[in-house]
Amino acid sequence: MEKPFCPKCDGEIVIKSGVVGGRQRFKCKKCLYYFTVNKHGKEIDKYYVVKALQLYIEGISYREIERILGVSHVSVMNWVKKYKIKAPENYDYRPTYKILNHQELTLYLANRENLTQAGMLITELGDKYMIIKWERFKNQ
Repeated sequence: MEKPFCPKCDGEIVIKSGVVGGRQRFKCKKCLYYFTVNKHGKEIDKYYVVKALQLYIEGISYREIERILGVSHVSVMNWVKKYKIKAPENYDYRPTYKILNHQELTLYLANRENLTQAGMLITELGDKYMIIKWERFKNQ
């Protein structure tokens, strides 16, 4: 483990100075400041953050995003708040989605019936592809 820098003065000369709450404590030799190193939490790849926000903007619910990406719906909610994302409020359409591999995608696109009567977005999702379609609600 490499020695940390002082968070107060960015000093490089620090020494160990005991353990507090199960965490190593350090002392800066330059400014005599005592500190502990913050634990680095598990960080999610930015790819999944961007995909989750894209799916949210497309109108997919937090729980559905959790099922698709395998990322907690609470994390998705926190990212939406953090980046101040607003989902468009258009209640005349509802999104449906399919997850396909490359071969299934080419067969899907070869069928002309799948390309009519709805807007469609195709996005990469790891080694697979996701098709999001918007279908108009039918007034009864």
